[in-house]
Amino acid sequence: MQLRRAFIGVAIPLLAVGLFTAAAQVWFFTRTIAVELDEAIELAHLDARSQATIVFDRHGRPAFSYFVEQRIDVPLERVSPRMVEALLAVEDRRFFRHRGLDPVRIVAAAWRNLEAGRIVEGGSTLTQQLVRVARLSPERTFERKIREAMIAARLEQRYSKTEILEAYLNTVYFGEGYYGVEAASRGYFGKSAADLDVPEAALLAALVRAPSLDAPCTAPDRARARRDLVLRLMRDQGRITDAEMRRAFGSGIPDESHRTSRSELTLVSGGTTGLYFREELRRQLVEQFGNDRVLRGGLRVYSTYDPELQDAAEAAITTRIAQIAKRRRAAQDLQGSLVSIDVRTGDVLALVGGRDFAASPFNRATQARRQAGSTFKPILYAAALERGYAPATMLSGLDAPIDAIGGPWLPDGEHEQPEFTMRRALKISSNRAAAQLMQQIGAGTTIYYARRLGIESPLPVVPSLALGTGDVTLLELTGAYTAFANRGKTSRPRLFTRVEDSSGTTILHNPERHAQAISEATAFMLSSMLADVVSSGTATGVRAAGFTLPVAGKTGTTDDYADAWFVGYTPSVVTGVWFGLDTPAPIMARGFGGTVAVPAWASFMKVATRGAKPEWYDMPAGVEKIAMCRLSGHRATAACRYHYMPAPLPMLSDVAPAAYVTAQSLPPSEPPVHEDIFPVGTVSSETCAYGTDRRGDPAGTAGLIMKQRPRQAP
Repeated sequence: MQLRRAFIGVAIPLLAVGLFTAAAQVWFFTRTIAVELDEAIELAHLDARSQATIVFDRHGRPAFSYFVEQRIDVPLERVSPRMVEALLAVEDRRFFRHRGLDPVRIVAAAWRNLEAGRIVEGGSTLTQQLVRVARLSPERTFERKIREAMIAARLEQRYSKTEILEAYLNTVYFGEGYYGVEAASRGYFGKSAADLDVPEAALLAALVRAPSLDAPCTAPDRARARRDLVLRLMRDQGRITDAEMRRAFGSGIPDESHRTSRSELTLVSGGTTGLYFREELRRQLVEQFGNDRVLRGGLRVYSTYDPELQDAAEAAITTRIAQIAKRRRAAQDLQGSLVSIDVRTGDVLALVGGRDFAASPFNRATQARRQAGSTFKPILYAAALERGYAPATMLSGLDAPIDAIGGPWLPDGEHEQPEFTMRRALKISSNRAAAQLMQQIGAGTTIYYARRLGIESPLPVVPSLALGTGDVTLLELTGAYTAFANRGKTSRPRLFTRVEDSSGTTILHNPERHAQAISEATAFMLSSMLADVVSSGTATGVRAAGFTLPVAGKTGTTDDYADAWFVGYTPSVVTGVWFGLDTPAPIMARGFGGTVAVPAWASFMKVATRGAKPEWYDMPAGVEKIAMCRLSGHRATAACRYHYMPAPLPMLSDVAPAAYVTAQSLPPSEPPVHEDIFPVGTVSSETCAYGTDRRGDPAGTAGLIMKQRPRQAP
């Protein structure tokens, strides 16, 4: 009796504690369910997913992308029905019959979990998987499963099956960095998701379970086995025939070469080509839209990038560096850059910022400012032509020192003389002629026209500016030359033409931008002068390298051969090339621009102008071609074309004035008459005086010498 009382005395408190604990657990569970339900309501919506920004080349083909997750959203109607069937066959065969939870799968999964003593199978529907991928962590706990189920149920109430399936296909990870079925389809097969066939769809569906373990490029045997399992499930469920399954078994698995192939639809995200172009374009896009939108916003960027020309540009720079490095060991760290621009539009077709982006992402085409050397001289000459000078204008007194802050200054040069015409001075790149010319027109005028031509870098107001001591970037200098090539109009360089959002709506236009920087007459005269630089001046290496089209351009070299430049153009393409070391030092002995830079320019331009027909500029209305007598400096007559030296007419009484004969002399080193172009109205109409017989000689010859007869004896 006492024992019974003792047992009851202990049992009642324990029962009370148990009931209290159970009630507390029920209350806590109910409260948890309520909280989870509230959170489920908040979480049960389909947010926009992070999408890759796709960059298209100038031909409208996908070229490369920027992304955090490499993803391209597409509507369900742009996904192959085979892809949908393969996915449902392996992941959720009753998808269109349940409301977010599949009781059959849940019971089967619960039984397996009880047998294992832990969670080994979730029995999740596609809706639950979408919740897990988009909203929850991947850990396997009962709490997460409860939350997952609640959110899935709410999603099914809020969205249609089509919307959920579309969201799933655009969200799930397929391995190799591809998020969503469109990115995976392009990455693995080089085609749109709309064009997937049975074996391709089966492979992508097979990757959903374990995309990293079953990736075809790293585990081809596992990928094939998993794909074949999906094909059998599709056959067993009546989604394909037995014959279709057997044909699909014979299909190959994509390897590395398939994944990185350059199909027009492939999503190119890696590779080593065009990295300097890509980074400069990314920087410009970030300035416009911010980093997050560029990496996650699914923008569609239509660029000016030309893959073929980019390959040629990089090959030209790296090949030339290798050639020079063989000759001079100290040039192992030599760098080079190249910019090529469509003259008429300003489209940057190719851009190289250095020899190796991985080793140095610093862009020497857009970020590095270096002294331009003699490639700046055409800007000076353009300013002079705008002020009324002409190619035949004589620049004299070139041996006279120039007053400078540090004292009298007389620049050195390779082929200096006391006087030159402007044409010849530019052809041989006379430093003294350039310095004297800027003294005549003024440094302010020179800088004014440099600004008009697109040079934005600060320029020093010093006499040596005429020799190119101002620091500029290759991009802005090459852009300035577009005015010379485009009849006086600059074409502002651009790397893209428009940007669309992920739905295809244009959100930014980047139109062509032109400005009449110099007159058409000036551009024509300067192009004529720069053509002489190539034909018989400092850039004859262009022809030696096998470039045969009409072309104009200017070389440039700085002190101690630290920088070597060449900027040249046809009427359609202008290309600038620079070589130098990041810490200025001699490139090589006598490393002139014509020696170092011209071969790389010619190598690239032969590719850039392949198939182009020879073309040059028509003479504009404001310019005329005039034949000039070298002897008198006036308009030549027909007689001036005979190279005769006139003798003074004798006034002695014992000379027979009628006795004249024509002088016969050897051909001179330069013809007596030369033709040049001048602005209309700037040359006097006066003709050469030597072209008329001042004594009425019917021969009318320009050069007469007197034959004196002996005086008769008185």
